[in-house]
Amino acid sequence: MGKPDTRRLDREIQQMEKKLQAVRERELWPLDGRERRAILRAVAGGAYSLHRGNGTARADRRMDTTWESAETRLGAEIEALRTERQNVVNEAAAAKAAKKSTGWW
Repeated sequence: MGKPDTRRLDREIQQMEKKLQAVRERELWPLDGRERRAILRAVAGGAYSLHRGNGTARADRRMDTTWESAETRLGAEIEALRTERQNVVNEAAAAKAAKKSTGWW
């Protein structure tokens, strides 16, 4: 029995890490629809309040909380994928040990 096949999980983990890095750089492409709408709504609200002569503190807070929630979501997804990958490796190791223990000796 060879190594466990974790290529799919490794590729997904790399994609999620790229998305997390993009969110940290405040790029919109990795956000889901709800998060993207929240960011755009906050931008529009900030522009409106700025046009009226008010500050943009509330809109800034909304955008910050949305970015933080996106970072949290992606971090949790990465952690879940890593846990799944570790489970695959552990199952392969257990299968290999069981196969060795049923040998001739």
